[in-house]
Amino acid sequence: QVQLVESGGGLVQPGGSLRLSCAASGSIFNIYVGWYRQAPGKQRELVAAITSGGSTNYAGSVKGRFTISRDIAKNTVALQMNNLKPEDTAVYYCNARHPTWVSWGQGTQVTVSS
Repeated sequence: QVQLVESGGGLVQPGGSLRLSCAASGSIFNIYVGWYRQAPGKQRELVAAITSGGSTNYAGSVKGRFTISRDIAKNTVALQMNNLKPEDTAVYYCNARHPTWVSWGQGTQVTVSS
C-alpha cells in the first residue's frame, strides 16, 4: 500500500489556476489514481481519474478545465485546474486503488473567491 500526500491547494480568484500534486510513497505503475473533492455539506465526488492504462475521465463539471496527468518515474499525479469557479471550492483528495488496497491522502484545501 502506498501513502499519498497532496499539495498545491490555496486561495485563488475566479478564473485563476492551481496545480495540485499527489506524491505517492511507492510506485503508481499499474494503479488507478483519482482526484476527489468534498465541499462543506456535500458528499465526496470524483473529479478526475487516470487508470492503470493511462486513460482519463472527468466529471462533467470540470471537463475542459481540469487535466489529470501522471509521472510514473516520480510517482506523482497532478491535477491542473484552470478557469476556476467558486463552486470548485472544496477539499481535494488523492485516491489510489489497487486490487488489494485503497489509499487516501489527507486532502488539500482549494478556495476560489474574490
